[in-house]
Amino acid sequence: MTDTHAPLDTSAAAAAALDAADPLQQYPAKFVRSAEVRAYLDGNSLGRPTTASAARLAEFVDEQWGGRLIRGWDEAWYELPLTLGDRLGAATLGAAPGQTFIGDSTTVVLYKLIRAGLSARPDRSEIVIDTGNFPTDRYLVEGIAAELGKTLRWIDPASDGGVTADEMKAALNENTALVVISHVAYRSGHLADMPGITALAHEAGALVLWDLCHSAGVVETELDAWGVDLAAGCTYKYLNGGPGSPAFGYVRAEHIEAMTQPIQGWMGSNNPFEMGPGYAPHQGIRRFISGTPSVVGSLAMQDMLGLIEEAGIPAIRAKSVALTEYALALVDELLVPLGVTVSSPRDAAERGSHVTIDHESFAAVNAELWKQGIIPDFRRPHGIRLGLSPLSTTFAEVQLGIEAIHEQLTK
Repeated sequence: MTDTHAPLDTSAAAAAALDAADPLQQYPAKFVRSAEVRAYLDGNSLGRPTTASAARLAEFVDEQWGGRLIRGWDEAWYELPLTLGDRLGAATLGAAPGQTFIGDSTTVVLYKLIRAGLSARPDRSEIVIDTGNFPTDRYLVEGIAAELGKTLRWIDPASDGGVTADEMKAALNENTALVVISHVAYRSGHLADMPGITALAHEAGALVLWDLCHSAGVVETELDAWGVDLAAGCTYKYLNGGPGSPAFGYVRAEHIEAMTQPIQGWMGSNNPFEMGPGYAPHQGIRRFISGTPSVVGSLAMQDMLGLIEEAGIPAIRAKSVALTEYALALVDELLVPLGVTVSSPRDAAERGSHVTIDHESFAAVNAELWKQGIIPDFRRPHGIRLGLSPLSTTFAEVQLGIEAIHEQLTK
């Protein structure tokens, strides 16, 4: 039987042809690009700044902060966590207005929402989480369980996958109060079945909190339609808000007034500027805000949201799939014969926007790539993540990066 496999054209010219045919080809030029960085493959850790954001930040200092000063709070800033939350919800989350807020770090938002979810199931004693979840999620749940006397029920998913519906069903029982799970696994890139797992949790009488850090802005998500209770995510990855830009939180409308969040700050009170003697929570999603939000930290994501609104999540997801499929094809052709293993799902329907590959020499390889201006991400013990941000990443960058890994392994 003859081998009918046609070798992949791994040349730079072939990658350039893919970029020329890309329906979203105009978008990479809308991001700040440094001549020092030849290929940026870490958009799932920190997104590139948009060129519009560079101008917005300068204008803000001169005209808003410098010109309006304290008047800016009355004119726009006070409502920004909610107006921007509604915009983010509509553009990326499938969330109707009044359910999404911007503010705090991802860790603080997750803490508040985990505690809020548990407050709505006070008679239940267990929290379900998986061993492959991001460390912050696991550490928070461990601390909260110890604080409240709850029991943790762990799911141990495959290292090159993530939590499946069957694994979740086996972990749920009449004692489950809350499930904490990532939509896209931070290491493998596994895309979980959000509607299916949410439905299973509800059948057991539990609530679900989804971590959207690695999916917001690149994966089609319908929080309202899928019945999601709670969600949180950062804005500095595929939402390109900049280092440390504030996180977002989502609380389903029916839960807002029934839940109690633990960090009672003045910005979440019923009438913040009355400075009253006691705390009374706001009647809407504002009750999940605590202290004064970062206005400067909320600037850059507004420009990225503009690009997402213009391109549309379906087209962005299609480009994401095309990039990761291309990356996998190059890996199979150039790297697998050299002992590299693929640690991400092969099925695009089960994969987010990054691909993880493993080889025992990748710690040294990654360090050498960075010196060359080729920037992937390293994850211990020996994984390289290729984080492909659809609006800013080109096929040429993917080709250059994987070719460079091949060169390092064949030295």
